[in-house]
Amino acid sequence: MASQAEKIEIENIVSPGHKYRVDRVKYEAMREALLAVLPVTPGLTVAEAKERLLPLLPQDLFPEGAKAGWWLKAVQLDLEAKGTIKREASKPLRLHKKT
Repeated sequence: MASQAEKIEIENIVSPGHKYRVDRVKYEAMREALLAVLPVTPGLTVAEAKERLLPLLPQDLFPEGAKAGWWLKAVQLDLEAKGTIKREASKPLRLHKKT
């Protein structure tokens, strides 16, 4: 497993071309949890996704869900930029895995 200090570059669909460096271990834990809960269709709201993924997160990285919202958004925007997940044209915003 990667060390806590190891970083990974992520993208942001809102800021194309910009890369951000974040903790690899936390990113991978959130990515795994988010992809585990997102369906192909219909999508989940961000709040629904967060509610479902919180129990899947390691407590040592996200004690009592601490900072999970920030990490969820960072991973969401990165996965959208990479084309792994898509947002639906709906209000509230709904996310699903790309088919």
